[in-house]
Order: sequence, then structure tokens, then C-alpha cells
Amino acid sequence: MTTPPFAPVTGADIDAVSRQLGRPARNVIGIAARCACGNPTVVATRPRLDDGTPFPTLYYLSHPAATAAISTLEANGVMAGLQQLLADEPMAAHYLDAHRSYLADREGLEVVEEIAGISAGGMPARVKCLHALAGHSLAAGPGVNPIGDLALEQADWSPLVCQCE
Repeated sequence: MTTPPFAPVTGADIDAVSRQLGRPARNVIGIAARCACGNPTVVATRPRLDDGTPFPTLYYLSHPAATAAISTLEANGVMAGLQQLLADEPMAAHYLDAHRSYLADREGLEVVEEIAGISAGGMPARVKCLHALAGHSLAAGPGVNPIGDLALEQADWSPLVCQCE
């Protein structure tokens, strides 16, 4: 197992994420990205939940303003255009690399056979959930997930400008 790409979660982080989600945060093991002010933006979730359920979504977008901005993109049909970009061979190869990066991060924490080879957001062949893809981009940094990066570029939100309440 490798070291996770995020710092361990604190009690204050769990409280902040619970406020963001409007429910108790569960199975959070780290904060993978933060807002400009330091509040959680992306949480890292255990690959196997406390009840034993396999959970493929390692990176989960929690920041309300980010979530709203990405939801607006999805509602406006942006995913169809991003999906079309995967017809370009270099883009498809870069997206496949993002899928592999995601799997490596998750499997560095725990290998869960039931979700082996399954990442998130539709990777590596589809654009299914921009929230997961944007979360991966924010956690991994620019250049790792090209579709997540494009979604963040199009969103009416930036991690560099605090929009916390």
C-alpha cells in the first residue's frame, strides 16, 4: 500500500463536511482538496464502507458552491459535448490514464475485489458524473483528469476564490 495523496481528516473537517452535506459525514478518511479559505472541497472516502459495502468513489465533491456549479453544467448538457471529446484518440488515452491514476490512488488505500477496475465518473470510456471527475481533478491537480479539468474550466466556481457561507 502507498501513502494516500491527502492528509488525515480531523474532527473539525468532519464537522465542516457534515455542514456542507447537510447530513453526518460517513467513512471520510481525508480531505483531498480544500477551498482557498481552507474549508474542505473534496473528501476522500474509504473504498469499503463501514457496513462492508464496496464504494468506488474515492474522491467526493463536498463544497456546496462547487457542487452547484457542476450540477449546472450537467443540467445544461455539457456532459454530451465532453463525451464527444473522447472520440479523439489522444484525449481518450489521457482519460484512460486518469482512470488508472484514480485506481492507483484508491488501491493504495485498500484493494476491494468487487470494484477492481472500476473508478468513477464513467472513466475510462464515458463521461457519466462531472462531480466525480471534477473531484478527481481537484484532488489530483491539473493535468491528471482532462475531462474533470475541462468541467472545472467551464464551471462558474473556482477553488481559488472562496465562496463559503
